[in-house]
Amino acid sequence: MLLSADPVLMHTLRLSLLVSGSACLIAAGFGLAAGAWVAVARFPGHRILQGFLATLLALPSVVVGLVVYLLLSRSGPLGSWGILFTPSAMVLAQTILVLPVMAALSQQLVRDALRDGGEQLRSMGARPFTAALLMLVHERWAVLTILLTAFGRAISEVGAVMIVGGNIDGVTRVITTSIALETSKGDLPLALALGLVLLGLVALINLMIALVQAWQRSQGGQSEYAK
Repeated sequence: MLLSADPVLMHTLRLSLLVSGSACLIAAGFGLAAGAWVAVARFPGHRILQGFLATLLALPSVVVGLVVYLLLSRSGPLGSWGILFTPSAMVLAQTILVLPVMAALSQQLVRDALRDGGEQLRSMGARPFTAALLMLVHERWAVLTILLTAFGRAISEVGAVMIVGGNIDGVTRVITTSIALETSKGDLPLALALGLVLLGLVALINLMIALVQAWQRSQGGQSEYAK
């Protein structure tokens, strides 16, 4: 199927990449800013918020799918959108799923970066949130690692997209839901083949993360040598 570029497999693969990629880009706009704000904000209940954010890292995907389904159902508050059982609903579910991942990881990144270089920004008059955003720009390779990590979480998810997408052939069927379907039908060779495709995608993401981290370390080493 891979060597012959099977149309069904290629469509499923493209939809998987499109849904997960769109979800990660949307979540990045909110998650990175939220993580930067949590890293520098100081208010009563700040530690509780941090603990809640850490708890959301283990947010079950089926719970996200159920909540989004209730929101988008005909009797739900967002039922007028009419996007249930469409790729848009899948993007929304995966956005909610990866948002805490980006927020928590970016919070830790900003906090560590400010510990090393925050004093210089403060001496220049930068406000805390502005300094946090500047640190995200400065640590852009680490931010890329966060994005890749979130993408790996999204593309390997099955519960939420199954609930809100419905696994409709040619419309909302992605790799993970295809694996679940073929397994239930007893077509284990095809399910295993699709699993290998998904495993290859995840391996590629991990390789990209390793390359980014190696590049980041080499840049840091060159900077130290220059000093």
